[in-house]
Amino acid sequence: MDEQQWDERYAARESLWSGQPNGALVSEARGLVPGRVLDVGCGEGADALWLAARGWDVTALDVSGVALERAARQADVQRLKVAWVHSGLVEAQLTDASFDLVSAQYPVLLRTGDHAAEHALMRAVAPGGLLLVVHHAEPAGGWQGHDVDDYVLPADIAAVLDEDWRIEVNETRPRNVASGAGAHHTEDVVLRARRLR
Repeated sequence: MDEQQWDERYAARESLWSGQPNGALVSEARGLVPGRVLDVGCGEGADALWLAARGWDVTALDVSGVALERAARQADVQRLKVAWVHSGLVEAQLTDASFDLVSAQYPVLLRTGDHAAEHALMRAVAPGGLLLVVHHAEPAGGWQGHDVDDYVLPADIAAVLDEDWRIEVNETRPRNVASGAGAHHTEDVVLRARRLR
């Protein structure tokens, strides 16, 4: 999906997602010392706002201007500071090795032969920092209306991590979300990797 398609999808509903931070992010980030975090594909901003409320210096990016406008309004209401970036991950002008945590919750990243999205995620993480990628476990028959082979999954990222990385978590977990567009998914794949140098 391109920017226009995402904008249309967001504009068709008052809110697309649940409005709650993603469970895997909460579980993995709750005990971390706040630092600089990049929220990839931030959507309507629930994760970014949760992180900002806990002292993180948040940069949140998304291709949808409609989603970012909603997220920014919520930040104003909650009096939280977030740097909103209107861009795709690969196209974003991000400083290499500048984030203590890079969080990509259910990212829609296109798979390419040069692994551009995977390397963009990895480059953003500072030495000692964490990369957290969460995606829906693939149901039988794939994802409705989407070819799974078109998109980067946690396994693709794990496959390109080299000796500069240590995988700390790579597992499938139950998922229980009561509302929002992704509520029908019942399992997630969680990948957490630490950049050693």
